[in-house]
Amino acid sequence: MAISDSTRQSLLPSFLYSTPSSTERLFGLDTSLTKAVDDHHVLPRSLSVSSSSSNVIGDAGVSASRIVIPSPKEGIEMYSPAFYAACTVGGLLCCGLTHTAVTPLDVIKCNIQIDPLKYKSTSSGFALLLKEQGAKGLFKGWAPTLLGYSAQGACKYGFYEFFKKYYSDIAGPEYATKYKTLIYLAGSASAEVIADVALCPMEAVKVRVQTQPGFARGLSDGLPKFVKAEGFGGLYKGIGPLWGRQIPYTMMKFATYENTVELIYKYSIPTPKDQCSKPLQLGVSFAGGYIAGVFCAVVSHPADNLVSFLNNAKGSTVGDAVKKLGLWGLLTRGLPLRIVMIGTLTGAQWVIYDGFKVFVGLPTTGGGSPTPAAAKA
Repeated sequence: MAISDSTRQSLLPSFLYSTPSSTERLFGLDTSLTKAVDDHHVLPRSLSVSSSSSNVIGDAGVSASRIVIPSPKEGIEMYSPAFYAACTVGGLLCCGLTHTAVTPLDVIKCNIQIDPLKYKSTSSGFALLLKEQGAKGLFKGWAPTLLGYSAQGACKYGFYEFFKKYYSDIAGPEYATKYKTLIYLAGSASAEVIADVALCPMEAVKVRVQTQPGFARGLSDGLPKFVKAEGFGGLYKGIGPLWGRQIPYTMMKFATYENTVELIYKYSIPTPKDQCSKPLQLGVSFAGGYIAGVFCAVVSHPADNLVSFLNNAKGSTVGDAVKKLGLWGLLTRGLPLRIVMIGTLTGAQWVIYDGFKVFVGLPTTGGGSPTPAAAKA
C-alpha cells in the first residue's frame, strides 16, 4: 500500500526529516548522499524527498529538507508501518520461543517460590519433579507460556519501537540525544503497560497449572477451571504485581541493552557498527542482552515472587505474601536460578529479534545513536 508524504512524515521523528545541517550533525547524511550523487549513484527507492524545498544536494536537483532513512536493504523503510509490523513479529518470535524453551526452569522456579520446604534447590527440585510427575511435569504450562509471552513480546517490542520514536520526536534531536536513556526508559515502560494486559490471563493459568498438582493438564482444561473458580476478573488479579515485576524489568532490559551495546561498539570493537559482519553484530546483541538480563532479574525478582504467590493461592493478598515470605524471601527466594534463566533468555531474545530484523533488511538494535559530541558538531 502506497504511503503519502504526509502520512510518512507523521510516522517519523522530526529529526529524520529536518534540514540538511541538523541531519548531517546527527547522522552524517549529507556527506554520504553527496558522495552518492557525485558517483552518479541512484538514490534508493525508499528515499523520500520533498519537492517544495529549495535546499538542493549537488547538481542533481535532489531536495533534502525532509529525508526518510532507507533500511540497509530495499523493501522496508525505517519507522514505516511495515517497520513496526516487522518489529512486532520479531518480538512475538523472540519472546514466545525463548520463554517456552525455558519452561522446565520456570516450573522449578515457581515451585521453589511457592513451596521452598519441599523444593529446597534447583537440583533437588528437578529430581523431585521427575520422580513425582515424570519428564512431562517439567513442561507443564508450556501452552499458556507460548501464547501469553508471544502476545506480550509482540506488544513489548512493537510498541517500544513506536514509543521510542514518539518520545524522540517530542524531545527533538538535541534532547533526544542528550537524554537518550530517559527515552529508552519511557518508551519501554509505556510498551510494557500494554504488553502485560495481553500476558496477564495466560500468566495466571500458567502459574496455577505449574504449582498445583492435579489442577489441570494444561491450558485447554486449566483456563475453564480457573474462570469457573474465580471468574474472568480472577485472570487479572495479578495485574498489579505483574506490572510491578515487568515494568521495572523491561525498563532495565531495554535501557541497559541499548547503552551496553553502544559501549561495546564504542570501546571494544574498533570497527564501526555498519562495517561489522552480521554474525558479529548478533554476537554483540547476545552479549548486551545477557548483561541486561542479569540486571533485569535482580530488579524484578521481588514482584516475581508476589506474582507466583498470588496466582497460586486463591483469595490471597499482597499482605499475605509479604507476611509469609518475609522481606528476605521476597528478595532472594529463587533468585540464582532466575538470574541464569533470565540472562540466557534475554540474550537469546535479542539475537532472535535482531536476527529477524536482519532477515527482513533492517539494522540491528542499538549502537547507532549519535554521540553527544557528534550532535554538537
